[in-house]
Amino acid sequence: MPIHISPLTPPDIPGATTCIQRAFATDPYNTWVFSSPTTPFSPARNAASLALRCTWGITHALFHIARDPSSPSPAQILGVACWLPPRDPAAPRSWHEWRGEWWLWLSQVRMNLWFGRGGLNVQRYYVWKARQAEAQAALWNDPKGYYFCNIVTVLPEAQGRGVGKALFEHVTRRADAEGRRCYLESSRAEPNMVIYEKMGFRLVKEMVCEEGGEAITLYCMMREPRVDG
Repeated sequence: MPIHISPLTPPDIPGATTCIQRAFATDPYNTWVFSSPTTPFSPARNAASLALRCTWGITHALFHIARDPSSPSPAQILGVACWLPPRDPAAPRSWHEWRGEWWLWLSQVRMNLWFGRGGLNVQRYYVWKARQAEAQAALWNDPKGYYFCNIVTVLPEAQGRGVGKALFEHVTRRADAEGRRCYLESSRAEPNMVIYEKMGFRLVKEMVCEEGGEAITLYCMMREPRVDG
């Protein structure tokens, strides 16, 4: 199947959010963090949040989508990947980064005022952010920075057809050419870790997030740059 990878554009955002929502419907992290005891999960609020992230990512991240131009539905988005570009972990934020982060934060505040939390367990969200910050502070020590795979999703019916591999290789080839490491955090040990290991990643840390007697484990994985020959 000839998978075509292209940068995300504004007209692609609705299809990309649908792909992410469907692929993450039963994701362990999603079900753990969207578990508010007071408000039910809101697909509309979740779609609005993802759309904001996509809009931000067009300018500030490496946001790609996957299609099969030879399929009966060539416009359908089969997979989505968002990679955060490398930066020196010790370097201060640039004006461009600072402005983008503030735009995203203010947009999310407006969204919350309109939709509410939509089932988000805020305590668990901040537990996760704290554990993630600790893990990255411990693991990220390369001044060249890391390509961070923040999101990778494939529609359930398109899995096993090379979509995820194509999305990964679109960036890992670039990382290899630049001699940079790649990093990801997987919410599933099986089958994800075996798949990522085949693409050169190795487990470097298990990140446990616990709140209210319920815990999830995220698997931090690192990939060294490959050199031809």
